Amino acid sequence: MIKEYINKDYKFDKSTLLGITCLIISISGIFGFVYEFIFYYFNGGMKTFYYQGGNFLPWVNIYAIGALLIIFLTFKYRKKPLIVFLISVLSTGLLELLSGYLIYIIGNGTRYWNYNTEILNFGNIGGFVCLRSVLFFGISGLILIYLIIPLCFKISSKLNKKRFLIISITICSIFLIDEFYNLILTKLFDLPRAIDIYKSIGIPYM
Repeated sequence: MIKEYINKDYKFDKSTLLGITCLIISISGIFGFVYEFIFYYFNGGMKTFYYQGGNFLPWVNIYAIGALLIIFLTFKYRKKPLIVFLISVLSTGLLELLSGYLIYIIGNGTRYWNYNTEILNFGNIGGFVCLRSVLFFGISGLILIYLIIPLCFKISSKLNKKRFLIISITICSIFLIDEFYNLILTKLFDLPRAIDIYKSIGIPYM
């Protein structure tokens, strides 16, 4: 299966490609949530599990953005895992550094993550990026290219096209609506954010 996936010249129609993209966005955001949920349990001394991200649902946006970036930059190099790994490390590291710094500047010191206060933060640059994080992103890039994408391709080929599009677009839309509410609507209309509601009912949130 992997050999065929690596060597095959894939050509999808626009609607199928949209469905696959929606599926990847959903899976990668959930993947990021699970990783951070587990990591911050250990980072906090294995005492408490913290709910991650800024949404009601278990999905973290920067992992979805990073996944799309990795696919765009590395899919054509999928015959060379080392190249995929290195490009994933460099591209996601740069994404994390720039996005963290911009949030810090625009938000007058706001940080959504801070490696200065975390374990295994070797190679730390200003708290915005560290070697541990980019190495994990590199490994995640390999998982994405050689496991998640082939799985999405297989799902798209096995399901009826209409059913596949309905399922993938609906799931992705739910995550994006959640993101839009917490990122935009809460600020425009002074609505309660997910983090505020979860904290108010006693859920540890980070």
